[in-house]
Amino acid sequence: MARWVALLRGVNVNGITITSAALASLFRELGFGDVRTVLASGNVVFTADGGPSSAVKTTIESALRDRFGYDAWIVLVPHDTLSEILDGFPFDSAEDRHDYVLFGSDEDALDELLADLQLDESVERVARGSGVVYWSCPKGSSTDTVFAKRAGAARFKRTTTTRNANTLRKLL
Repeated sequence: MARWVALLRGVNVNGITITSAALASLFRELGFGDVRTVLASGNVVFTADGGPSSAVKTTIESALRDRFGYDAWIVLVPHDTLSEILDGFPFDSAEDRHDYVLFGSDEDALDELLADLQLDESVERVARGSGVVYWSCPKGSSTDTVFAKRAGAARFKRTTTTRNANTLRKLL
């Protein structure tokens, strides 16, 4: 059995409301085991028989569309990879900052996200990782920094989702 983390994009924002109980129930109905949701922002830890990740991803996205009626998109991360991603966070944490990991399903889109980005590194820092972008910004500014505005652009919405590092630690 493979252990996975499903990170749903756009859940409990923009009118798409899915309770943790309903989300867990759907995953169980799909035949997944050891289902655990974390917070109300579309984070699910579960086990699945050893099929290809693309099949697991497609199954979940299709079921979300059918059950909840929205254009579902997820990032599927092997559970053991998540700790490696967190261990690879390249910036020192500080009490006055938020640390994030932006996950992507398209390496080219992640490269485009960072291309020609003009940042004030005294305000925010970003670094590319394998399948992710690490981002650190001051508390209270996670929607108005240069990177936040770029990451929120429509062209990246179908291929990226962002999680706070503290949330990711709860998924371990």
